[in-house]
Amino acid sequence: MNIEIEKIVRTRRRTIALHMTDEATLIVRAPFKTSDKTIMKIVQKHKRWIEQKKKEIEAREPKFIPREFVNGEGFLYLGRYYKLKIVDSQKEPLKFTDAFYLSKEALPNAREVFIDWYKKMSREKIVERVDWHAQKRNFKYNQVKINSAQKRWGSCSLNKNLNFSWRLILTPMPVIDYVIIHELVHLEEKNHKKVFWDKVKMLMPDYKNHQEWLKKNNYLLRF
Repeated sequence: MNIEIEKIVRTRRRTIALHMTDEATLIVRAPFKTSDKTIMKIVQKHKRWIEQKKKEIEAREPKFIPREFVNGEGFLYLGRYYKLKIVDSQKEPLKFTDAFYLSKEALPNAREVFIDWYKKMSREKIVERVDWHAQKRNFKYNQVKINSAQKRWGSCSLNKNLNFSWRLILTPMPVIDYVIIHELVHLEEKNHKKVFWDKVKMLMPDYKNHQEWLKKNNYLLRF
């Protein structure tokens, strides 16, 4: 079986990297002067890994489907899918109750409208949960910032700022709480040694379940 390469991206990087997309296609990132022959040699060397990764992605349920912003399409919020309804007359670009209601006038900028709404809700709910957990366990932090990181769900800086991706608002609340607790513990433990995980487990005994949810479902958090 020949391995099909979707795209080769040449940059100033020093090594060759293989990446399987959420659509189960292979992207190769390589240094500028790397020959096609060298790239194919590396790809063949990792043929088993590529085939296994492709099978895993193709077996995922639910599948990742690029956003179309059409009536009836499902959008995640706090771990649940809610249908999109496009309406004719609505002052706000996007409203949420039992479903997402998107103004027809906002359709050309639907993606940006949704992201703005998700960011707003992230600031409200994540900041609220950080404050609740910190007060309950006597953690002292500086401030909370919401960013657009695609894979790094949270981080803790040296000056005790806590950073969280707005994409967390798509996940169930216990997953959000896990990431928050993870970063709060980093205020005291800067690495991931045993003492760090012992403290996380003490605060959230079932943290591995939420860690596993992120590992299995992170592809659904693309937007």
